[in-house]
Amino acid sequence: MDSNRRDFLKTGAMASLASLATFTVGAVATSRKNKVANENGKTPSKSKRRLLGTGNNSIEVSALGLGCMGMSYHRSFIPDRQAMITLIRKAIDLNVNLLDTAEAYGPFVNEQLIGGAIKTVRNDVILCTKFGFKEGKPELGLDSSPERIRQVVENSLKNLKTDYIDLLYQHRVDPNVPMEEVAGTVKDLIAEGKVKHFGLSERDFNRSKEGLDAIRKAHAVQPITAIKSEYSIMTRNPEEGVLSLCEELRIGFLPYSPLSRGFISGYINERTKFNPRNDNRISLPRYEPENIIANWGVIDTLKEFGDHRGLTVAQVALAWLLAQKPFIVSIVGTTKLVHLQENMLSVDYEFITSELAELTENISKIKIIGDRYTTGYPQ
Repeated sequence: MDSNRRDFLKTGAMASLASLATFTVGAVATSRKNKVANENGKTPSKSKRRLLGTGNNSIEVSALGLGCMGMSYHRSFIPDRQAMITLIRKAIDLNVNLLDTAEAYGPFVNEQLIGGAIKTVRNDVILCTKFGFKEGKPELGLDSSPERIRQVVENSLKNLKTDYIDLLYQHRVDPNVPMEEVAGTVKDLIAEGKVKHFGLSERDFNRSKEGLDAIRKAHAVQPITAIKSEYSIMTRNPEEGVLSLCEELRIGFLPYSPLSRGFISGYINERTKFNPRNDNRISLPRYEPENIIANWGVIDTLKEFGDHRGLTVAQVALAWLLAQKPFIVSIVGTTKLVHLQENMLSVDYEFITSELAELTENISKIKIIGDRYTTGYPQ
């Protein structure tokens, strides 16, 4: 297994360097791949732009969005601020127009980082942020009262240095506030011009009928543009109901942690040390050393597929997600320019129908060990 990891890291690094130097060659290779796919039958064509929502409640966004949380929160280290501003601006140069943050990421400092990065290019980006916690701190509990929602929006507008939020999410469902009341408050904010679109962010929608009903209740008051929930090759819960509901109601779907908090990049192993003061992975069962070892078959399977097609493990995982539904837009976090560029190239890959089916079948055979969250964990 150690040999496989070394091979993977070496292959991934070489592939990334090659991709940076050969964007034109990559485009030609993709064109050739598309020709083969057309001849053999392919999945519906992916676009570098995708539509979330429908009608007046829709927005066009890049097929991959940039998750900014790790630039200041929950990823052990906090990178240099100017380096992250440069990374955000480079992402925009690469046609990434969806930036994801929340008041809880810090709290507040992540929004402030983005506000400083996009002040000269505000009209070129779709800003997503969230409300839902007392004082912006998950450890203090939930609060989606109308008063709190309005307070968060005013704070976020100030932090982001803007006069409107493109996509405002409820971060987690608050059982003490009816969904109709939450949606109604956001509807009022939309009428006031402070918010453009409404979204829900939740990991537990699939656990009960009530979770899916909550979406319907909110959507009936203020049409939902997008739902954000964890979805990856290692976490496929949305396939149990949410994706079908999104298709029915014409709601976009944004997977967060599409690389399973870095695991599917291959850069995490059983010896990885997480900073307990700034990393939630140290408390998540899936990232315990023995479970990382047990789940390494995911990396081996993706590496086997990618090696024959000039793709890294991360690129295979991201391309697989985009191939599931045309309304899926993955939110990919990174703090490194080379990984941003690597991730963006995954949008160019088009699966032949048979190979997608085979890869999905092989993935489905792998039993994932360890829950992705501990019971009662709010994030």
